[in-house]
Amino acid sequence: MAKGQPTKRQMTEQLRILVAEDMATDAELVLMELARAGLRATHRIVDSEKSFVDALREFAPDVILSDFSLPGFNGMAALALSREIRPDTPFIFVSGTIGEESAIDAVKSGATDYVLKSNLVRLPSAVERALADALARREQRRTDAQLRESESLKGAILESSLDCLITIDHEGKIVEFNPAAEATFGLRREQALGKAMVELIVPPRLRDAHRRGFAHYLATGEGPILGKRLELEAVRADGTEFPIELAITAIGATSKPMFTGFIRNITARKEFEEKIKRLNRVHAVLSGINSVIVRAGDRNGLFREASRIAIEHGGFRMAWIGLVDKEAGIVKPVAFAGDVRGFFETAPLAVVENQPAGLGLAGRAVREMKPMISNDVRNDPQRLMRTEMDERGINSLAVIPLIVGSEAVGVLSLYAGELGFFDSEEMKLLVDLAGNISFALEHIESEEKVRYLAYYDSLTGLANRTLFLERLGQHLSATGSGRRQLALVIVNIERFKTINDTFGLQVGDALLKQVAGRLLELYRDPSRVARVGADHFAVVVPHAEHEDGLILGLEQSHRRINEDPYVVVGTEFRISTRAGVALFPSDGEDADTLYRNAEAALKKSSSGDRYLFYTKQMTERIAEKLSLENKLRRALEEDEFVLYYQPKVDVDTRRMVSAEALIRWRSPELGLVPPLHFIPLLEETGLILQVGAWALRRASLDHRDWAGQGLKAPRIAVNVSPIQLRQHDFVDVLKLAISDGVAPPGIDLEITESLVMEDIQANIGKLASVRGLGVNIAIDDFGTGYSSLGYLAKLPVQSLKIDRSFIIAMVDDPDTMTLVSTIVSLAHSLRLKVVAEGVDSEDQAEALRRLRCDEMQGYLFSRPLPLDALTALLEPNG
Repeated sequence: MAKGQPTKRQMTEQLRILVAEDMATDAELVLMELARAGLRATHRIVDSEKSFVDALREFAPDVILSDFSLPGFNGMAALALSREIRPDTPFIFVSGTIGEESAIDAVKSGATDYVLKSNLVRLPSAVERALADALARREQRRTDAQLRESESLKGAILESSLDCLITIDHEGKIVEFNPAAEATFGLRREQALGKAMVELIVPPRLRDAHRRGFAHYLATGEGPILGKRLELEAVRADGTEFPIELAITAIGATSKPMFTGFIRNITARKEFEEKIKRLNRVHAVLSGINSVIVRAGDRNGLFREASRIAIEHGGFRMAWIGLVDKEAGIVKPVAFAGDVRGFFETAPLAVVENQPAGLGLAGRAVREMKPMISNDVRNDPQRLMRTEMDERGINSLAVIPLIVGSEAVGVLSLYAGELGFFDSEEMKLLVDLAGNISFALEHIESEEKVRYLAYYDSLTGLANRTLFLERLGQHLSATGSGRRQLALVIVNIERFKTINDTFGLQVGDALLKQVAGRLLELYRDPSRVARVGADHFAVVVPHAEHEDGLILGLEQSHRRINEDPYVVVGTEFRISTRAGVALFPSDGEDADTLYRNAEAALKKSSSGDRYLFYTKQMTERIAEKLSLENKLRRALEEDEFVLYYQPKVDVDTRRMVSAEALIRWRSPELGLVPPLHFIPLLEETGLILQVGAWALRRASLDHRDWAGQGLKAPRIAVNVSPIQLRQHDFVDVLKLAISDGVAPPGIDLEITESLVMEDIQANIGKLASVRGLGVNIAIDDFGTGYSSLGYLAKLPVQSLKIDRSFIIAMVDDPDTMTLVSTIVSLAHSLRLKVVAEGVDSEDQAEALRRLRCDEMQGYLFSRPLPLDALTALLEPNG
C-alpha cells in the first residue's frame, strides 16, 4: 500500500457510502461486493434528486456510487449536484451500460471512475483508490494551507524584523530582501532581487575573498562562517561602509543550497565601544599625568612626562604643551611628543591678531580662555596646516588653555587619529586634566621661585655665590687631575658704591645688569658666570693650561667690560674693573680653596691693575709678557723689525738660486732678538698680521732694489703665518704688499703643510688666486702633516720643503732616508721642485745629491744674513 493510503480497517470505521440506484437489487449487489472485499460501511440508498441532495447535506458521504440512468433523475445531474455540494467527495458511476463518449464526458465533469455492473469485482479497488486519492487531496490541501500560513508568518516576520534578512540562492543571487535590509542598505527590494549579493553589499576590497569562500563551500560543503556570529564590514548603495554582525544559515539540498543571512547594523554598538575605549584612554592619561603631578619637581619635567603619557597611554598621534611668550606674542612649545618634526615651523602659534602666521586654535584658546576643538580637521574651513595633519594621520585636535589665576599662561594640545574624538565627555575629562596641570604649574612656579632666590641673583639672573661654588666644584671634577688647568676670575667694579650713592640704586642696578650681560656675551655659558657680591662677579675659564691664551682672554674680557661706555637713562657711564685670578690645581684643588685664593688675589691687587694672579711668579710672567707685547707694538711703530736672508743653493753647483726672508727684531733695549722669542707673541696678539704684511712689502722692495742695482736678484721666499692665511682678505693684502715691487714679482710664499690642510678646499681657491699674482708657493715642513696625495696634486704649488728633522735623522736612520727618497720621487712625479732645509753637514748634502734633491738651505752654506751681506754675494746681471 502506498505511503499515506488508508487501510481497510480505517475505511470501514469511517466509511459512509451514498448509493443512487432505483433498483434495490442492484444496490444490494453493490453493497455485497464491497462487503465481500472487506469494505463494510454505513450506507444510504436514494433514487430521487431530492433524496440525493438531502443525503449529500445530512449524511455527508465519503464516496458516492451512482447509476448512470435514473428515472426522472440521471447520473450526470447527480454528478453536477455532488460537485456543487460535496466537491471533494469521490463520485463513481456504477452502471449497466455506459458508452465510451459518456464515460469520457463523465470523467471530464468530475467523475472519479466508472464500473460496469457486469464487472462489480473491480468496484472495491475502484472505491479504495478513489478514497485514497480523496484522502491525498485533503492532505495536500491541508499541507497547502499550512504552507500558506507558514508563508504568511514568514512574510510577517520578514516585514516586521528589525534585523536584515537576506536570502541568496546557490548562484549567490538575492531571492529575499526584507524591509530592514532595504532601510539599512539603501536599496529597494525590487532593486536587490536577482542581483549578486557580493556586488551590492560587500565592500569592493572584500569581494574576491567572499567569492573564493562561496565557491569553496559549493565545492566542498565546508564553510568556516556557517552557524557563527561574525563582525564584518558592509557597504551601502551610496558607497559608505559600516560594521555589521552576520549569522548565515544554509537551507535546502546540498547540490543547490540557499543561504539566509541575518544581518544587524552594529554601528551604534561599535561607536559606543569606541567611545568607551576613548574614555578609557583619556582616563589613563588623566591617571598617569596626575601621578606625575604628585612627584613632579620641575615644570619642564612635568610637561615632558605629560606629553609622553598622552602619546603612550592615550594613543594620541601628537601632543605638546606651550607657554605664552608675551614679548614674542606667541605660544612657545616647551614640551612635545609624537611626530613633531617640522610641525612648529609653520604652525600658527600667534596670540595676537597681527602675527604673520595668523591666529590659530592655540592663540584663540589663550585669548578666549576656553578649549578649541576641531573634530574633522580635513573638512574644517577654519583649520590651517591640512597637509601636515594628513601626513601624520590626524583627524581631530583639541587645544585646552592652562589657566593660572585669571590668565591663560599656556595650552595643552592633543591630536587624535580618529574623527570626532573630542566629544563632551572626553572634553570634560581633558578640561579637568588641564586644570590639574595648571594647579601643578602654579605650585611648581611657587617652589621654583623659592629655589631660584636661593641659588640665583634676582637682579641679573646669574647664579649667586652658593650655586656658583657648586658649579665650580663640578667644573673642577670635569677638568680632572691631569695636565689640564682651569682659572677662576673674580671681577670687582671699582668705586661702584660712589655710583649708587650719587645716582641712586636704580641706576646702579641697571649698570650691574649691563655688566652681567657683557660677561654672558663673552663667556656664553651661564654656568661659568655668577654675581657673587654687590659689585663682584666670578667667571670660570676652562683650558687655562695655555698661558698665552688665558692672558689673551683676560685682556679681551677687560677691554669688553671697560672700554665701551654704559648708557643708563640717557647718561653714559664708564667703569674700571680689576680682577683676582686663581689657577686650578696649583692655587687650590677644591672649589672653596680656589675661591678664597682668587679673592685674596683680588684684595692684593691695587687700583689700576687689570688683573692679579694669586701666584706671584705667574703675575711676574704675565707682567713680563705684557711688557714684551708693548715693546713689540712700539717696534712696529718705530720700524725696528728687519729682514735677514738665508741663501738656498743648487744641489749640484752649490750656487745661490734663491733666499728665504727671516724676520728679526733689532730692539734698542734688548739688541737683536731671535724670532722664537717674539713670533709666538705676535701671533697671540694678532700683531703678526701687520708684521707679516710689512715683511712681504719689505722683501718685495729689497728684490726691486737689487734689480735696480743691476744685480741678479734671487727669488725671495716669505713665510706666511696661519693667522694671515685665515684672513678672508689675505690675497688683497698680498697684492697690496707686493705692488711696489718689480713685475712679475720675485716673491715666493712658504706655507706649512698642516696649515694648508686645515681647510683644504678654501685654501686651494686662495692659493690659486696667489698664483694668479705671479707669486710662487712652497709647502713648508713637508712630511710633518697629513696631506693626501690626491689633494697634493690639486694644490697650485711649485715646490716642497723637506722638514729639517728628516734631514738631520736620515744619515743615521735608513727608514728616514727611505722617507726622504720617497718625498723627492713623489715631488718630481708631480713636477715639483724639492728644497731641503736645515742642511748642516757634508754627509747630509751628499745624501741629498744622490737622492736628486733640487735645492738645499742650511748653515753648511750660510747662516741668515743681513741685507748688505747678502747683497754683496749677488752677481751682476748679464
